[in-house]
Amino acid sequence: MNYDYLIVGAGLYGAVFAHEAALRGKTCFVIDRRDHIAGNIYTEDVNGIHVHRYGAHIFHTSDKEVWDYVNQFADFNNYVNSPVARWKDELYNLPFNMNTFSKMWGIKTPAEAQEIIDKQRDEARQSIAGGDKDYVPKNLEEQALLLAGSDIYEKLIKSYTEKQWGRPCTELPSFIIRRLPFRMIYDNNYFNDRYQGIPIGGYTALIEKLLGDTPVKTGVDFIKAVEDLSVSEFGGCEEQTPVSNGPGWRMGENTFSNVLYTGLIDEFFHFCYGPLEYRSLRFETEEMPDVDNFQGNAVVNYTEKEIPYTRIIEHKWFEFGRNSVTGEPIHGTVVTKEYPRTWARGDEPYYPVNNDKNDALYKKYSELAATRPNVMFGGRLGQYRYLDMDKVVRLALDTAKSQIYS
Repeated sequence: MNYDYLIVGAGLYGAVFAHEAALRGKTCFVIDRRDHIAGNIYTEDVNGIHVHRYGAHIFHTSDKEVWDYVNQFADFNNYVNSPVARWKDELYNLPFNMNTFSKMWGIKTPAEAQEIIDKQRDEARQSIAGGDKDYVPKNLEEQALLLAGSDIYEKLIKSYTEKQWGRPCTELPSFIIRRLPFRMIYDNNYFNDRYQGIPIGGYTALIEKLLGDTPVKTGVDFIKAVEDLSVSEFGGCEEQTPVSNGPGWRMGENTFSNVLYTGLIDEFFHFCYGPLEYRSLRFETEEMPDVDNFQGNAVVNYTEKEIPYTRIIEHKWFEFGRNSVTGEPIHGTVVTKEYPRTWARGDEPYYPVNNDKNDALYKKYSELAATRPNVMFGGRLGQYRYLDMDKVVRLALDTAKSQIYS
């Protein structure tokens, strides 16, 4: 059979595109390297608890069109993301708000908190820039000190960030933390977006509904399974750039007119310019049938350097500790420790390392990708940037509009 689209990746981007294509009479075939659909938002039922296998995912957006769109496929609960940070034996609410400041400094009013923050900011500006108010921070450490002061930086930012990115804050770009939120109110809601929640029954069910009757095959490595009919060798740099209007692609007995690729853009071209950098993660999940409440919160961040993991997730609290079908309290619990690590080929890439070096390298791959008119590159790995879920949906809808609707 000849399909209009081969969609590489059964995550949110690929599923939204497949749904929109099917609505307009286009034929799609979806493949994924993993043994399941839903990509990084995959959730699996463990004793009635929907476990986020690849880390916590909370859907949040201020885009009403996107919110209305995803609500076609799932009912969302009213979960509000309110993580807690643990530094040694001290617990602090996130994001930085009056609960955080009150615990840190023993103060009660916004004026008291602001006075301390302003004093520490001024001290940092004097130390870093000689008091220059127009000074532009050169790295994340300088940016954090100028925004948050020394206490918050040392306890809640420095070691957590260095664990996450695997390098000192002095070697990280300032933009990572440029929008650090400060609230002079008692409000632990991490996000400022108008809409927020988690699909009742988990994300996997949402992706299943998006995919509908579209054929899906998991456990398939695109690079190994697909032959480009337009050139003798798949991929390549300038000297191997494919013919612009080749006859398509083949996988087994099926052929495809177009490809939507949501994998690593550098891998698509066999890393011909060299690999882009990513950060990976290792997850250590433990079922605790005899423990009903391990930490009292869905997410607790560990901000001291002596602890190797960045956070512990207790999955049952994403759905308030109750079975999503029966509504009954769930006995036992499941927790996951999240360990950041350096990415190497063959590992799962989770976070693009967007700095000047990698952005310049991605630009070369992006320019090469533009020479393949029958291939679209989408999503976090295909476009080499960190994307929240609502932005993934928006980009997939926009891609479908430009490619299918016209």
